[in-house]
Amino acid sequence: MQKTLTVKLDTGILQLTIAPGRIPLKRLLGFAARVSSKRKFLLVSKVLGKHYPVSPIMMRWSYRALARAVLKCGVGDSSLWIGMAETATGLGYGVFAAASDVGVQKALFMQTTRYHLDGMERLAFDEAHSHATDFFLYYPEQPDFRQRFLKAQTLVLIDDEISTGRTFLRLINAYQAVNPGLQKVFIVSLVNFAHPDDRALLEAQAGVVVEWVCFREGLLHFDDSQNTALDNIVVNVSGNGACKKYVLAWPGRWGIEVPIQLESGVVDALLPLLKNVIDDFRPILVLGSGECNTPAYLLGCDLEAKGFNVKVQSTTRSPIHQGNDIALVCQFEDNYDDGIPNFIYNLNPAAYREIILCHETPMCASLLERLQAWQAISARFELNPDMTHHAKLHFFRP
Repeated sequence: MQKTLTVKLDTGILQLTIAPGRIPLKRLLGFAARVSSKRKFLLVSKVLGKHYPVSPIMMRWSYRALARAVLKCGVGDSSLWIGMAETATGLGYGVFAAASDVGVQKALFMQTTRYHLDGMERLAFDEAHSHATDFFLYYPEQPDFRQRFLKAQTLVLIDDEISTGRTFLRLINAYQAVNPGLQKVFIVSLVNFAHPDDRALLEAQAGVVVEWVCFREGLLHFDDSQNTALDNIVVNVSGNGACKKYVLAWPGRWGIEVPIQLESGVVDALLPLLKNVIDDFRPILVLGSGECNTPAYLLGCDLEAKGFNVKVQSTTRSPIHQGNDIALVCQFEDNYDDGIPNFIYNLNPAAYREIILCHETPMCASLLERLQAWQAISARFELNPDMTHHAKLHFFRP
């Protein structure tokens, strides 16, 4: 039997009609108001590790469950897995890694990005309801990766939630222009609220087999309250458009064929920097940054394996209104030389025994300010140039 949920936000009323499912919706989702003139509500995931702190074991469960559901339907002899920036880059990579762990062959993971990379070919498309409408999918520079990109039989598109599927349709059509041999598409998400008409339109215009994979699904309707005070807030989230190659270290933007592993001994290297507080049972919070939140998850997994109580979360450039499931808002300048606001939500530093900030960019004033404000440890991600599926974390406490 379907259930109806009504959520009052400062921007309007959100109504959800939920189809039956095995996982209680409240374990998957909370709700909040977005500071945006295009889309004024947010589904706050409780398993994603983005706007809400989540244990690595819970994140790993979601990755494996979604990967199993995809593989059950078959991905063919070659597949391209794409995680959607910004929110679902970690989810996309995690589902790809989980599929790789159980033997998927000839698979390539890539993520869309909001960053410009000069000298690289790309497929450009946009997300209609997004704050920043420039999204890019770059062609891999490595020749064998490029061939996989251009010849994949199956496209696996991964996002945290689906409301219409229009962004995916634009991406599918752009990809088919360079790979007319595409045979199958998966639309993978934690939750899916695309209307049946939107699903039918995507399937018809894609012209190939489309499989929909999610934990819970249903329909949503939003009644805008026309909150002038919130509607008039303008936040710059588009950046300066400059090439960001010099600050990007996470390889998801140009292709990953084998899951990334942190080098052995990473926790041992971190231990001397941890505060030696006896009987402090508060969790350690490992924070990722923007599109690069997987290193935080990987470190969180290693810490969890050593017996530590761990939560994982990530900063974001998406402005969200405080209220409902967004209890706290912390704003600071980004660390990608864009000079725009970044945010971390629901962060109470006193709730954690330690905060570790994982970042791909070099140390800068904004990062140093955050580290000092949170009394945190820096963990800078670096890919090993000799073993491209191994990575280092360089630790530093200011």
